[in-house]
Amino acid sequence: MIKRGLLALCMGLAVGATAQAAEQVDLDMVGKIRQEAFHRSQVMDTFSHLTESIGPRLTNSPAMAEANRWTRGKFNEWGLVNVHDEAFDGFGRGWEFSSASVEMLSERVQPLHALPKAWTPGTHGPVEGELIQVDIKKLADLEKYKGKLRGKILLLGEAREYKRGTEPDSHRHDATSLEGLQEFTIPKSAADDRAKRIKEYGERQELIRATNAFFVEEGALAAISISGWDNGIIRVAGGGSRKAGESVGIPELAMIAEHFNPLVRALKDNQVVRLRVNVDARFTDEADQPGHNTLAEIRGSSKADEIVMLGAHMDSWHTGTGAADNAAGVAVMMEAMRILKAVGAKPKRTIRVALWSGEEQGLIGSQAYVAQHFARYPEPTDPAQKALPASLREPTGALQKLRDYDKFQVYFNMDNGSGRFRGIYAQENMAAMPIFEQWLKPFNDVGATTVVSRNTGSTDHISYDRVGLPGFQFVQDRLDYFSNVHHSHLDTWDHAEAEDLKQAAAIVASFVYNAAMREERFPRKPLLEP
Repeated sequence: MIKRGLLALCMGLAVGATAQAAEQVDLDMVGKIRQEAFHRSQVMDTFSHLTESIGPRLTNSPAMAEANRWTRGKFNEWGLVNVHDEAFDGFGRGWEFSSASVEMLSERVQPLHALPKAWTPGTHGPVEGELIQVDIKKLADLEKYKGKLRGKILLLGEAREYKRGTEPDSHRHDATSLEGLQEFTIPKSAADDRAKRIKEYGERQELIRATNAFFVEEGALAAISISGWDNGIIRVAGGGSRKAGESVGIPELAMIAEHFNPLVRALKDNQVVRLRVNVDARFTDEADQPGHNTLAEIRGSSKADEIVMLGAHMDSWHTGTGAADNAAGVAVMMEAMRILKAVGAKPKRTIRVALWSGEEQGLIGSQAYVAQHFARYPEPTDPAQKALPASLREPTGALQKLRDYDKFQVYFNMDNGSGRFRGIYAQENMAAMPIFEQWLKPFNDVGATTVVSRNTGSTDHISYDRVGLPGFQFVQDRLDYFSNVHHSHLDTWDHAEAEDLKQAAAIVASFVYNAAMREERFPRKPLLEP
């Protein structure tokens, strides 16, 4: 029995080894890609223009429109084809801000550090008022503030205790952390969790809409909430509403914890605190507008109607310059396409790059693109279901596969900051793992060695994975992505590493070229219906 078991194991290993050996990698082309990527890189030029010339790129803002225009120009300059923007419906209005200031006027004078939430209105000049603390956790809490807010500036919520860090701000993977990624946790049943998330989402949205309207009706001047992070970092996203016809509430800002907490203490000590708030912010559209993804191709030859894709989201939040999240990914994907053109690559399959919009609001751009070109689930007819994000909707029927579903091969994404690639998440696609191991071998010497079976989520490859198409995200060094820059005003050029972006661009260019040249279709894992 033991001998038969050992024989079966050896045969299994032999089959796996044969599968790996059969995966062809054009090392001559990989060498050309490395030379172009490491010695003639333009990735930082692209990254710098996106961050320091264009700046933050909130979806549907004028800066996002400029990013679409500029990236189209670069793709045309590099000789790509089918360069165009593709619209998706129903995103909402554009918004931008120019300046914001908060000053304490009494009991002492002090500037306070805060920045506005996206899609909240400006103050139309400075406003001054007494500060009042407001804590609203449910709809019933609104009633106790009725008649008390007119002419007031609102401090939303409670102080937060400072927690000292227990590890360095910046982190790179080592052998131990990479080994830890090899552990796979068997998931629990998702049904109960989804029901809970649907309930919480509905309650949260209802409370936001009611609170926005209530503050306006009650005549409050502005509202201030605490930043999500300590150490002087302003971590801020959206507020108000981007949808025409919905209440946008009052001007709302996020303030650093170290200035927010003293205001709470002053009010608890019965001090009278007066603030001056001045926010220059505006909606740039009267009506809802479509968002736009930017796309371009290197046309294939013998299998030109089959598609290999790479992409990253170009939209960002508004207080930094959208550097790590996600000009880094955009610059790498653009550089991969430039490299392939520069080295004269002639892929069998068409290689298509997509620069997404609306990712920060729920993968909206990539989800719309996949639904238009590859596959989609039937739209719900129940208004309550229709109002939910796609990830929370109940099943509405069988997957509707479109013409290009079977022509699609694989999608590669970058959206975990600017850190060096250390490998790739296989999204439980076990057949992809030996392929990726072979593709990574020419980059083992620059730190990319690891293929892990586990899933990773929360970015645009999930739009593909949801409909049974191979979509993947790379394993990256996180640097200070989740300690300083993610959705914060510190998300700027200086937190990126040029050598990491060069390495990432070389790997992406090689991966998409290998995928475009395979004789067989890229393997797919079984589709799990929602």
